[in-house]
Amino acid sequence: MQALFILAIVFFALIFAGMSLRIIRPYQRGLIERLGRYNRTCQPGLNIIMPIVEQLEKVDMREKVIDVPAQSIITKDNVMVEVDAIIYCQVTDPFRAHYEIMDFVYAAVKLAQTNLRNTLGEMELDQSLTSRDVINEKLRAVLDEATNKWGVKVNRVEIQKIDPPRDITDAMSRQMKAERDKRAAILEAEGIKQAEITKAEGAKQAAILEAEGQAQAIMKVAEAEKFQKLTVAQGEAEAIVNVFQAIHKGQPDNKLITLRYLEALKTIANGKANKVFFPIEVASLLSGVGLAAELLKAQGVPEAKS
Repeated sequence: MQALFILAIVFFALIFAGMSLRIIRPYQRGLIERLGRYNRTCQPGLNIIMPIVEQLEKVDMREKVIDVPAQSIITKDNVMVEVDAIIYCQVTDPFRAHYEIMDFVYAAVKLAQTNLRNTLGEMELDQSLTSRDVINEKLRAVLDEATNKWGVKVNRVEIQKIDPPRDITDAMSRQMKAERDKRAAILEAEGIKQAEITKAEGAKQAAILEAEGQAQAIMKVAEAEKFQKLTVAQGEAEAIVNVFQAIHKGQPDNKLITLRYLEALKTIANGKANKVFFPIEVASLLSGVGLAAELLKAQGVPEAKS
């Protein structure tokens, strides 16, 4: 009988010990209520409570992802859009999260939907589509302020989609296509313009270079002709001087001069050019010139053309 009593005591002791020992996970906090009143908060690890007298409530401290269901919202320019969002929040005070509100997840969803309607109702459709970051920040600030008294921290809010009606999306698609076509046409026109400008500049430079080349060629030809004429004239002048000096050195008499004059007249008479005859007095004066010309011709000096 005594042994059965001892076994019963041991059995109840084990049951009592099992009810007294509680394990709190690293991401949890434990709230201890003693006789229906809050007593203390348990940290992660092994904790001992008093069975029947005390009760343990575990609170998850990990970040939660709350899905805000899609809802219809009318924008400032009277366009109805479908909007949904995601809330990332985390419990920072387990006491307030458990005792200040019954279901903070449900409350956060309803609060997000209300503020989404207020925020998008003040924006036009185009502005709402291009201002998601602004909407996210406004919602986060409002939700964080509201949930702070619940011991919940809203880390961020993300708008998943903003879907306008089908006819609006079709019109936006056509508008975007028109804008792309416009930009493409502008870029193509700019390319053609730049190509024509470049082509004209090339033609201009080519014409300038060609004109400069022709001018230099003409200059070189003129310089060559000038040099040639100067050289020929200088040679003729030297030949005349040499002939004149040779005549004076030879000291010809009147008979020789008369003979050379007659030979010159004979040559002139045989030519096809017009003839002009001078009196004997003038002929005497020109005899020296005729003789000089004949001597030049005999020496192979070309005659000067009038």
